[in-house]
Parts: sequence; C-alpha cells; structure tokens
Amino acid sequence: MNELNNIFSNYIDQGFYPGIQWQININNETFSGKVGFNNIKDKTPIKENTIYRIWSMTKPIVAVAAMQLIEEKKINFNDPITKFLPEFSNLKVLKNQKGNIDDIEDVVTFPTISDLLLHTAGFSYNFLADPVGKQYDLTKLFNSDFTSLEDEIKILSNSPLLFQPRTVWRYSVSMDVLARILEVVQNNSLENILKEKIFIPLKMFETDFLIPIEESNRLMQSYEYDPINLKLTELITDPQRIGNYGYPINQKNYARGGHGLFSTIKDYSIFAKMLHEGKSEEGKTIIKENSLKLMRTNALESKYFPIEIASIGIEQNENYTNDLEAYGWGFGFRTLMNPIKNNNLGSVGEFGWAGAASTYFLVDNEKKMTALLMTQVLSGNPNLKKDFYKFIYSNF
Repeated sequence: MNELNNIFSNYIDQGFYPGIQWQININNETFSGKVGFNNIKDKTPIKENTIYRIWSMTKPIVAVAAMQLIEEKKINFNDPITKFLPEFSNLKVLKNQKGNIDDIEDVVTFPTISDLLLHTAGFSYNFLADPVGKQYDLTKLFNSDFTSLEDEIKILSNSPLLFQPRTVWRYSVSMDVLARILEVVQNNSLENILKEKIFIPLKMFETDFLIPIEESNRLMQSYEYDPINLKLTELITDPQRIGNYGYPINQKNYARGGHGLFSTIKDYSIFAKMLHEGKSEEGKTIIKENSLKLMRTNALESKYFPIEIASIGIEQNENYTNDLEAYGWGFGFRTLMNPIKNNNLGSVGEFGWAGAASTYFLVDNEKKMTALLMTQVLSGNPNLKKDFYKFIYSNF
C-alpha cells in the first residue's frame, strides 16, 4: 500500500492534484490511504472524513433510485418523458448534428426512461463541442446555485435534441431529466427521495446536496488544472467549461440528477459495496438482483460503438484518448466488455463511473472488490485513474 501512496504523492509533488484519498475493499478486507492536502494555500492536511463534490458520481445513485421505481411499477422503461414532463411536448431535433441550432425538425419518437438511463435520448452537455452543447451554455443551463431542478428542466425543454432518440450514444444531461421525473412521480424532492430510499437505509449520513456550514472546513477545495501555465488554479469560467456549473455548499432547494451531491470516501464506499448484491450490510434490500444485472450489463446495440466523451470544452484535448473504448453501457453504469482493449486489465463486467473533478469508482463482482479514488480537480491528469486501475489489477 505504500507503493500506491508513493504513486499518488508523485502527482501531488508535480502539482497535478492537491490531495488524494483512496480505498480498496476486497472480500472482507479494506485497504486505504491518503496523501496531500484539502487546501494547497494553507496546507490543510486531507482528513479521513474529507468531503468531496462527487459530480457525475451522483448519476449512479439517481439511476438506482430510478430502478427502484421501475421495480415498484411506478415508471416503465418504455414510458416517454412527455408522460411526466409535458414541457417537452414540442421537442424538436437538429436536422444535422453539426448544423445550425435553428435548422430543426420534429422528433420522430420521444425519448424514453430507457433512453435517459442509456444516454441515447438525444440530449448533450454544456461542455461538449456541438451546437446543442453550445446552446445549453448560452442559456446558462445548470449554472445557477439557486434554481430548482424543475426550473432547470424547463430551461432545457426549450432547446432541441442533438439527434433523433436511439440513433447515437451521447453522454448528456439525461440523468437530470430522469431526476426531475422521479420528483414528479414521487411528488417529493430529489433530496428527500434519495435520503429515504438510499442514504438512510445504507446509513450514508454524509451524502447530501448540501453541507452544514459548521462542516464546511472538511470540504476539499476545488481546483482546475491549467494546461497553459501547468498548475492548479481556481475554476476556469471560459465558455463551455465545467467550472461554470453551480455547485453550492448550502442551498436548501438545490438538487441535480447529473451532479450536485457531496460525499465522503467512507459513505460512497458503502454505496459501491451495496452494488455487489443490492443489499445493505444488515441485509436490507435496496435494489433487486435482476435490476442490478440490467445496470451492469451492456444494453447498447453495436451501432452505438465505440462510446466516448470526445471533448471537454470547445476543443478536444491534444492528449485525449478514449478510455471508454473497451466499455459498454448498462442502465446507469459503464461496464467492461473487452479487457484486451483495456491494456489487458480488468474483469469482464467490472462496472462503475467517475466524476468531473477526478473522482472514480469501480465494482468488480468476480473479485468481490470495490475501489474508490477521491480528489478535486477539473481537467485533471487522466493518468491518475489509469495508474490506480493498473495498480489494482496488477496486485489483486
């Protein structure tokens, strides 16, 4: 384990990350470590209970909540989003994915619950270099700290889809749409839904959309890596940057489906371990095995491959490599299909996801293992995750 701490220390010494915390759970053993700082300005050491903005690691939690509703037959995979969100009834689609934002046509079939989970709905993201992503950025979608999820989805409904549903895979704001559907169906806030259905049963008492002011000193400072000046900086707010997103510490009505949660490595580890069998440590069923199988098994047809998140910002990073080439997508998670394309590392069926600020987790049922990596840097060095993954599958 000292070897892994040394690997991570090198990233900190080179100025790529402020601090790094990790945990590996295999069978009934737990290995963990931490190096570096919560804040590089005053050298505040990283804590055992440091809190992180987990960004897109919010999505798997929302996906589990959606699958619970499918089990309860309150929603169905084939339900169109307009069944719950009539504001999308006039939804339009770009005629050409690289065309003008005003060159649109009618939607052939409306996106479904299944499309939202699989990212085949036709939505995009503010930071993706396509006409719809640029439109989201212009409308400042999700940039506010104060708007409700309902408000943001109404803003979204005025933009066209990038493509006709079920024709292309595109990582997107679809999980935010799904989260709003959960609120409508349950007649409750997303915060309350996740607490009642997931966090309280799992005793994840430090995962929430807000941090009490008295606990804010435990939050790791957010940074962005500046590739021009080669150093950590405050979040960059240029057009189409993830740093433009609202992510407040303590706003009561704030909730999102694609990002927004705060958590600790201990708490998220509880969630990751639950994904082995769908049960809490006390044996309470959170999600059924059949649902879990759908979540960790590729559900995409061959026409969607290879899946990738090709650009962050207006231009593609010159060091970009598609780290999803070996993966498919289930109902909420990336899932490993071809270890050969993954440097001969990993187990078929290994699944999980990551967050924009370089957080990452995986679940490997074959090895009875979960692994988590926490830090807080947008546009972070992608080799960090690769080195973590290589260490895991070279030593366990």
